[in-house]
Amino acid sequence: MIGLPAGTKVWLAAGATDMRSGFNGLPVKVQTALEEDPFSVHVFVFRGRRGDLFKLL
Repeated sequence: MIGLPAGTKVWLAAGATDMRSGFNGLPVKVQTALEEDPFSVHVFVFRGRRGDLFKLL
């Protein structure tokens, strides 16, 4: 199990995310939609359309 630092927030993206956007496109979504720093200590979780694929940033 990976321990997270104290004060780390886990952000869940509501709805389905187009998983064709890779780890270069997901930080852009974090910056535009959430107005958060994608390189902070927070964890951002994206779910695919079918619900069987997740990406964590």
